[in-house]
Amino acid sequence: MSVAAGERPPLSALGRCEAFARDIKVSHTVFAMPWALLSTFLAARGMPHGVPYRGQVGLILVCMVTARTLAMALNRLIDARLDAVNPRTARRAIPSGALKREFYWAIVAACAAGFVLAAGGFWWEYGNPWPLALSAPVLAFLSAYPLLKRFTRLCHYYLGAALALAPVCAWVAIKGALDWPPVIMAAAVLAWTAGFDIIYACQDYESDVKTGTFSVPARLGIARALWLARGTHVVAAGMLVLLGVVAHPPLGGLYLAGVAAAVGLLVVEHAMVKAHDLSKVNLAFFTVNGVISVIVGALGIIDVFV
Repeated sequence: MSVAAGERPPLSALGRCEAFARDIKVSHTVFAMPWALLSTFLAARGMPHGVPYRGQVGLILVCMVTARTLAMALNRLIDARLDAVNPRTARRAIPSGALKREFYWAIVAACAAGFVLAAGGFWWEYGNPWPLALSAPVLAFLSAYPLLKRFTRLCHYYLGAALALAPVCAWVAIKGALDWPPVIMAAAVLAWTAGFDIIYACQDYESDVKTGTFSVPARLGIARALWLARGTHVVAAGMLVLLGVVAHPPLGGLYLAGVAAAVGLLVVEHAMVKAHDLSKVNLAFFTVNGVISVIVGALGIIDVFV
């Protein structure tokens, strides 16, 4: 089939899936997954077997992937018009015409169904009704994030709260109840995420001011926004230390070594990004924070078993 000049040739089914995966940045799942797994094994430590069933871990992973995919797909749908006028995001799949809105809505529907079914698995297989009962509110909370930037500069902290649901939901899925360790971990994840999202939003300062989008950099300016991000990350570090203390029993040297490494990496992250030089924001945003979550999560899980 010939394609007229200037038209984009249609993508194959595989090509659409690849374009979608790039658009929602599947690799960024690494930000939340280690926290959910750490919370899973911390919760299981107080259970009779001490280790969650593989089926439970599998259901948590399915819930994580489907929830994040749904939230990111809705983010791209809701933000398509804003993305189109922002030079940094204009090449995303919807504003560039690479993918149609209908494709995203189909993904949203499939992921919603997958999430609810996986949440229901905890009731059907393990007698825990809470994941299914909370599935709709959780999806609604995750889906609302793109709307926050229309009316509040707390949108960065709302995003942090969305990621913070990962350890809370994992704990409830295993134990059927809530306790202080997942709450403290959620506070750490919230502050950590909000801090690096403020840094990331500095790239869009001019576009946010022009379009009236609410963000901390647009309100405070880049320099002061970076200081707020630093302060927010200090809170995150404090919550990580507190988590080691309130865990039952307290976490040991391996976990604390992971926290120390995370603090060092946060210092490096803030040293890389300056108000007059945002060229390393992407490196600081993805690479450094991805390493932080993996190190703390992995060493924390190992600490549970030693």
